[in-house]
Amino acid sequence: MIEIKNISKTFHQKKQSFKALEDVSLSIEQGDIVGIIGFSGAGKSTLIRSVNLLERPDEGQIIINGKDFMKLSSKQLAQERKKIGMIFQHFNLLSSRTVFENVALPLELDNTSKSEIQRKVNELLKIVGLEDKADNYPRSLSGGQKQRVAIARALANDPYLLLCDEATSALDPATTQSILQLLRDINQRLGITILLITHEMEVIKSVCNHVAVIDKGKVLTKGTLQEIISDRENPIIKQFINSGVMTIPQELNKKLQKEPGAGLFPLVEVELNEQITVEKLLSKIYDEYKIPYRLLKADLEYLGDSNFGKLLLQLQGETEENQKLIYYFNQNKIQNTVKGYA
Repeated sequence: MIEIKNISKTFHQKKQSFKALEDVSLSIEQGDIVGIIGFSGAGKSTLIRSVNLLERPDEGQIIINGKDFMKLSSKQLAQERKKIGMIFQHFNLLSSRTVFENVALPLELDNTSKSEIQRKVNELLKIVGLEDKADNYPRSLSGGQKQRVAIARALANDPYLLLCDEATSALDPATTQSILQLLRDINQRLGITILLITHEMEVIKSVCNHVAVIDKGKVLTKGTLQEIISDRENPIIKQFINSGVMTIPQELNKKLQKEPGAGLFPLVEVELNEQITVEKLLSKIYDEYKIPYRLLKADLEYLGDSNFGKLLLQLQGETEENQKLIYYFNQNKIQNTVKGYA
């Protein structure tokens, strides 16, 4: 449905030039939820604003439903933009208008009849769970409620595409999850394609089916969420996914030794990948290698049949048995680190 083909964009400031996008290509299927993740300054906002030509690329094509937006006249482009909703980080609500009036604004600009506006706005407020806030002004709303108003307004013209520009960055974690759930429900109920940008991996994991990673104006990799999370060798992805070191429980940390010794057992941090589930790993340790162990900590996430994350184990077998198991980890590309002995 959406084909972004070889677009580039350079900004010129005084005597300096900055290349925000360089030869970027991306395909988005109808009804999909696609996330674009990258650090600040990576080119995310420029890319998403290029889709509806709020930012016009210097070259390339933006093809939506068979139409090359780069070739449309101003009048044609304005007509097409009506069917592309946009949600911003800071809501962009009009403080002088009520919730109802904010949502009604796009319909008023499109000369929709008053009766149709009444019907449509009430329907949208019900979808976003704000029927009882119709007469309130934005100043009386929480951040999450303001974003729900913005989402309702973006849906007013029955868009086929929603562009979300860091739509949850200004919200607390619990509110973020409720907004992401709302976006998922809208996608499933109305069949609207969603393209969102974020610098938060939790947002991507919560709602997206496909992901593109952007850095310094270039798309480094793209694929399903599972494929992206599996690509642990990519240094950018590595920074987003489970890169933290697991802390060792305090009572063990006090007696942790750097070198092995009599009566000491290794503490091993094991990083899982899509090839081995936690159940398979623990079975391998105990049933095949016959090594008793203590599972001290687990930080896991499940995606389909695969799980990702880390385990902190204390292997309590004989020295030779423990070494054989660690050799097995290394041979099968299961990342592991011996944190010490206790």
